[in-house]
Amino acid sequence: MTPPTQPTPPTQPTSPQTYQPVLDRIAAEIEETPERGRPADYIPALAACDPRRFGMAVAEPDGTVYGVGDWRQPFSAQSITKVFTLALDLAREGDALWDHVGREPSGNPFNSLVQLEYENGIPRNPFINAGALVVTDRLQTQTGDAAGALLGFLRAESGNDRLAINEAVAASESAHGDRNAALGHFMASYGNIGNPVPVLLNQYFRQCSVEASCADLALATGFLARHGIRADGTRLLSRSQAKQVNAIMLTCGTYDAAGDFAYRVGLPGKSGVGGGIIAVVPGHCTLCVWSPGLDERGNSVSGVVALDRFTTLTGLSVF
Repeated sequence: MTPPTQPTPPTQPTSPQTYQPVLDRIAAEIEETPERGRPADYIPALAACDPRRFGMAVAEPDGTVYGVGDWRQPFSAQSITKVFTLALDLAREGDALWDHVGREPSGNPFNSLVQLEYENGIPRNPFINAGALVVTDRLQTQTGDAAGALLGFLRAESGNDRLAINEAVAASESAHGDRNAALGHFMASYGNIGNPVPVLLNQYFRQCSVEASCADLALATGFLARHGIRADGTRLLSRSQAKQVNAIMLTCGTYDAAGDFAYRVGLPGKSGVGGGIIAVVPGHCTLCVWSPGLDERGNSVSGVVALDRFTTLTGLSVF
């Protein structure tokens, strides 16, 4: 009797020693890609960025970093910072936060006002602009300086004391921030904003104007790969809270393209209109990729391609 055929064992994920060759291969492929998207032109300070620039970094939980291209070049983190303000506030007030902001995908553009009126001033999730304003407002109440708390955290986790807020970018965003002001005032009318809206907007625009490199942001995101443990070994989030942040990144982190991002990349991720995207492989590594050219939904064209190739080439994914 012929013995049954044994199933082929699944492909094992790439070992850490192969990250650099994988990054080199991805960079070479990106270099040959003609379509790179367009920089965010509604923020004048970002509009002049070259869409063909590209950098990518991978950080292991122990702080070892691999990189390629412009991985040491600082860029405007923009909405990537929403992940860190969420974690900082969640660490302070826990589940009370969720009385003020939801955890569901919006299906609408990141700066939409439409759902707020139907849902009584409660934003769908912390990563659309309305939700991020609520989180920043609550962190401001907790700390007295939300942007300063964020900057201190990023410096500590990245090990880079030179990280700073680009005040010119913050001023540019403030000068073109009417829709964010509208979101803030609208939520305040429902009692969902505690600080004066001008104070909140100043904190929010400065938060989004932090400049950091792929290496900095990959390292700073490491606490999510370490299940809530900071770089110094102290705990920021419980294991359950770290899981929650990763889950919201997976379902809401790339605006109304989150489903397509999950389909292509298969990792929790958060993008910003500065062209950066961070991503997490829990227990394995964190990534940051930067290329300023965006698609119509505000996500880096080359960044999404690069992360897609990374998970395909390495076998590292949450699925």
